[in-house]
Amino acid sequence: MDKISIIVPVYNVEKYIRDSLNSALAQTYKNIEIILIDDGSKDSSGKICDEYKQKDSRIKVVHQKNKGLSGARNVGLDNATGKYIMFLDPDDLYETDSCEKLYNYIEKTNSDFVIGNYINMSENGTKWENPVFDKNKYLEFKLSIEDYTNSFYTLNSSVCNKIFRKSFLDDIQIKFVEKLPAEDAIFTTYCFIKSKNVYFIPEIVYNYRLRESDSISTSCNKEYFFGINKAYYIIYNNFLENNCIDFYRYFYAKSMNYILYKFIDSDKLTKEERIDVLEEMKWFYTLSNDLKIPTILKSVQYIIESITEKDYDQALKYCEILNQVRKMLPKELKEKMSKPSANTYKQIEEF
Repeated sequence: MDKISIIVPVYNVEKYIRDSLNSALAQTYKNIEIILIDDGSKDSSGKICDEYKQKDSRIKVVHQKNKGLSGARNVGLDNATGKYIMFLDPDDLYETDSCEKLYNYIEKTNSDFVIGNYINMSENGTKWENPVFDKNKYLEFKLSIEDYTNSFYTLNSSVCNKIFRKSFLDDIQIKFVEKLPAEDAIFTTYCFIKSKNVYFIPEIVYNYRLRESDSISTSCNKEYFFGINKAYYIIYNNFLENNCIDFYRYFYAKSMNYILYKFIDSDKLTKEERIDVLEEMKWFYTLSNDLKIPTILKSVQYIIESITEKDYDQALKYCEILNQVRKMLPKELKEKMSKPSANTYKQIEEF
């Protein structure tokens, strides 16, 4: 059996890390190494890492000054000795046969990487009723840059529900871009652009914990939006330089609505900072017209038009109206409102 390297970036997760590591150690596939990167944790996470290292020889621990999520994962990649690479965030969980399922399929198909299904769970670990990808709709299949429907939907940004062939990552010379948000999206989209063989399997291989501390209102400050702007520019250029703009249009529609509603919902920005963000990201919103992307709601169209015309005061007025409306909506409806509809994607395909 070939070795799988599981990279786990660790930072201030003493509440969750034991469950996470137990899920990795319980794998039915035994030839694994678990690389724990203690990224300058201020709680007991680093000590827990050392405790688990004493329990199982498959565990390696690296203690370092804080470099952020991307920096920690890059150190993990540098220390990985397996034929395959997987990622586990220290507050999430694997299924007991996650490694086995992904390994068997990447070997069977000789893929560059394989994507598995995943399911969300609440902060207390209660799993949601259904996985993210409908098992009746998305069966196992080979992804293609020419397939703008099935491939787009199953190519989620996270690296954690996937297994990568290490030689493939080495060949394309990819690392995580440090000190930027959306690092996963940069990584996974570039891997897809450069890949020749990628598959999706409908089996659940990952359990993603939704934590209240990750809420939009507490994290989306000016620095975050400036970082997102840089990340989105990198992603756009990667698609552009590799002549994959047709596929990018779908990614753009999802990203544009996602980040616009984060901007609308954020309570961490002054009016002056909001204008700075809109000015910085004007190029991105202007792509809506250049790429012929339909908007979800008429109100969003008005906001985009105001931004592209540099009428930021008017754009902020529309944003404030939507902000007040969204405060009265249940979480599920807010989430639905923030995502392009199937009809939106169908309109993209028609252009």
